[in-house]
Amino acid sequence: MIGYTVPAVLSVPVVVALELLVLRTGLFRQPAYWLTMAVVTAFQIPVDGWLTKLSAPIVTYAPEHFSGVRFPWDIPVEDFLFGFSLVTAVLLFWVRQQRKETT
Repeated sequence: MIGYTVPAVLSVPVVVALELLVLRTGLFRQPAYWLTMAVVTAFQIPVDGWLTKLSAPIVTYAPEHFSGVRFPWDIPVEDFLFGFSLVTAVLLFWVRQQRKETT
């Protein structure tokens, strides 16, 4: 379970701490951010569900490297954690860079 689950779980507080303690962009207070995350999740579910469906997987996970919890449509829950962290980190650095360029 360490191979995928632990980094996925740790990635969320690391990215949140990066925002709250270092970058301080205010991204989490913006409705546009949460709308963006909803849109990302809405597209992630069918795509990831298709890629990881147990009946004919395109992407497989070694059982010993993830929690085994899949929701919905056979999607490993770790994928949502990594998705949140990846998209949020990119947006944080994007906002930070834009602010540097305008000052």
